[in-house]
Amino acid sequence: MVYKKYLPTLILIIAALALLAGLLPGGLSPAGVLKFAADRLVADGDFETIDAAFYNRLRPALLAGGVWLLGVGVLLRRGLRRWAAGLAGAGGLVLAITAGNLAVLRLESPLYLFLLDPTQTATATEAVFTPTPTLTPTGTPVPTEVSLGPGHWEPVVTGLGQPTVLADPGDGSGRLFVGVRLGLIRVIRDGALLPAPFLDLRDRVLQEFESLEQGLLGLVFHPQFAENGYFYVNYIDPDGNTVLSRFSISADDPNRADPDSEHRLLGILQPDAIHNAGHIVFGPDGYLYISSGDGGPQRDPFGTAQSLDVMLGKLLRIDVDAGEPYGIPPDNPFVGSAGLDEIYAFGMRNPWRFSFDALTGDLYIGEVGYRTYEEVNFIPAGEESGINLGWSRYEGFEPIRFDQVEVGTPTATPPPPLPDYTPPIWTYEHGGGRCAVVGGYVYRGAGIPELEGIYIYGDYCTGDIWGLHRGPSGEWVNEFLYDTTFTITSFGVDAAHELYVLTFTGEVFRLVP
Repeated sequence: MVYKKYLPTLILIIAALALLAGLLPGGLSPAGVLKFAADRLVADGDFETIDAAFYNRLRPALLAGGVWLLGVGVLLRRGLRRWAAGLAGAGGLVLAITAGNLAVLRLESPLYLFLLDPTQTATATEAVFTPTPTLTPTGTPVPTEVSLGPGHWEPVVTGLGQPTVLADPGDGSGRLFVGVRLGLIRVIRDGALLPAPFLDLRDRVLQEFESLEQGLLGLVFHPQFAENGYFYVNYIDPDGNTVLSRFSISADDPNRADPDSEHRLLGILQPDAIHNAGHIVFGPDGYLYISSGDGGPQRDPFGTAQSLDVMLGKLLRIDVDAGEPYGIPPDNPFVGSAGLDEIYAFGMRNPWRFSFDALTGDLYIGEVGYRTYEEVNFIPAGEESGINLGWSRYEGFEPIRFDQVEVGTPTATPPPPLPDYTPPIWTYEHGGGRCAVVGGYVYRGAGIPELEGIYIYGDYCTGDIWGLHRGPSGEWVNEFLYDTTFTITSFGVDAAHELYVLTFTGEVFRLVP
């Protein structure tokens, strides 16, 4: 038969192509083609870039499949069909193991947890919803384009690479610390950047980024840093997973940290290269709050945001001063019930930046959206924790149809109702080039009294900066403040609560009168 004559050759050709694709270095991968196709299929303008992420995750399967097909093709050409059948079975096992590693073991699944520690029993199942009457969301308000814009943005330092977070140590030194995505922490003193880094973590922070949401993502100083010298860092390690660690100041130099003092508190297994969140903040209660994205990909296909058995898609709260490696605040909402003790709030996609109002203690969360809406979420001080912010059943105020797929359109099938959904206080659409919200701060500085009590936030792509506050009747009012060209990665405040903005191109600006 003709197909028997040419089948081994065809198999060898396919094997060679698979091996070639698997062995290509990342820089030569078909990233451009993949990104072009993905941008057409998933036109959501999200904070991440897709680039070679899919190719890099497919590489082990390509190599395993290429080796398997190569062996099958060679043996078929030699007529050893029984050996070929045996080899095919062994190759199938290799592919199954590879597929398991790619699709299951990288998730926070029972199998992975058992392999790490047989005593762990957490599961990754989706939360069970109790049927309730369908929630009718209100219409999305349109931001009021009122140009207030008091003051201007004055450059402080440049040449930082890709800064992701700014933190004040609270020790009265007047210094500011900037975390850079590659794994460096730099010191700004007297308006100048010190030449030597405060801490260099490039040997333990992922360097071959698959998305803009990887690297060093969070930095915060202990409320008693002046006494104990502790600070905390959230970063993505070379395996692509989240690490939360405590470090200590150097004993002989206040502008240097001890790189050997790392004490790991928490790790989160990331199933993808996007939606890592990574912001860390000490709340008014002294507890450490940690934002964790749903882990991707785009539509939270594993249901992590609504599952109470995984740390993905959550706002976590821990006590770093009690227990080892940390304690659980006794009033966390799921202590002693179904759900992880660390969870404070859930139902989030990618809460890139959040902050507490320094005066009232209210919590504001900038939540990166999906296809259409970016949103700001709000938890008033004293509010009972454990709220559900709705993802992936809602985007902004709008329900996402349950049977909508990545490339499809909404259908008439309603989504499963959420009995405890808390909608955002504000949303804006992706029109005009806007793509991803960057949460900011309620202004409590003395330099610009006109901004007192206004929550200031921006958009990563356009550099638009707005102010959000309550009107006379308690309604939320959004005002357009600054039309900038910044590619905003983060906001920050100093000890006097004056406001700063960080840009992806390496600058730090300060809002001045």
